[in-house]
Amino acid sequence: MIRSPVRRDVVIALVLFLLMLAVPLLTGTRYVLTQLTVFFIWAVVASQWNLVLGVAGIFSLAQMALFAVGAYATAMLAYYIGLMLPAAMLLAALVTVGVSLVIGFACLRLKGPYVALLTLAIGQVMYLLVVNDTACFTTPASGCLPLFGGARGFSRFGDLGFRDLLGSKWYVGHYYTGLVLLLAAQLFCIAIIHGPLGLAFRGLRDNPGLALARGVSRMRYQLWVFGLSAFFTGLAGAFHAAHFGVVGPTAFAFAMLLFILAMIVVGGLGTTWGPLIGAALLMWADEGLREVSDWREIGIGLVLAGCVILFPKGLAGIRLRFSQGRGQRPDAPPAPPPHTKPV
Repeated sequence: MIRSPVRRDVVIALVLFLLMLAVPLLTGTRYVLTQLTVFFIWAVVASQWNLVLGVAGIFSLAQMALFAVGAYATAMLAYYIGLMLPAAMLLAALVTVGVSLVIGFACLRLKGPYVALLTLAIGQVMYLLVVNDTACFTTPASGCLPLFGGARGFSRFGDLGFRDLLGSKWYVGHYYTGLVLLLAAQLFCIAIIHGPLGLAFRGLRDNPGLALARGVSRMRYQLWVFGLSAFFTGLAGAFHAAHFGVVGPTAFAFAMLLFILAMIVVGGLGTTWGPLIGAALLMWADEGLREVSDWREIGIGLVLAGCVILFPKGLAGIRLRFSQGRGQRPDAPPAPPPHTKPV
């Protein structure tokens, strides 16, 4: 009996979700729960970037810029307009989709490294726009505040209400919010990867000539993947802003972009579960090496290099390697018996 990949992945996602629901009951340690909350955020960003880079094969480096758009839009909507933070987060995700479509239009005539250079340049332009914004837009009690917050950024723009509801255990509410966000993002990825859109994305990635001949519009599907992945990326940025209560230019950090990219490569580019596996491994390594700060970046580099050399298809590709070693693709039907000539 052939198992449906969609059903299998959905069951795995739900089982992991149920297991993670019990973590606050097993350990109420603030450090553990807050670190897992941060893992949820980066895992969402990595999974959505994987749709663009791994599944669709578009070398976009704009994902952290979209993440920053979600964070800044949330802070600005809540600070200037006074929206409740949940409403500001949803609206910020839609703003991120709009920005991503503009970036997608700009990249339509480009391929490969040219897309990477353009999207990286767009992110740097956004960063410079924020940092060099020094003109006073408003004057709160703390002093002059530029429109985009300038180098100081935004703070005190509201919270999700868990501090009033749970008191000193507010981080438990953030943990469950991040967990639900990751579940929704992963189910979305499963639906895309195993659905018609994923098939079209992979067709344009692997054989664009054949895909175009079969009527798959490159422009339409490139905009689809940019827009769809941007929603949860912007929502992750919005939740990051709500969780930490501050938004600043560090959201555009190039080092963080490379860190998220490493998660995708280590886990398995274009796979369903690779970004989550890579995020878990690299965050665990990063935290484990925090005590030896002088060797931290070297240790992360060694982990990345070792995974790339030993597992060129990522950690999620190990199962594929074993399946190919048995002469059968994952989830493929059993091979038919060999044909024999009649006696």
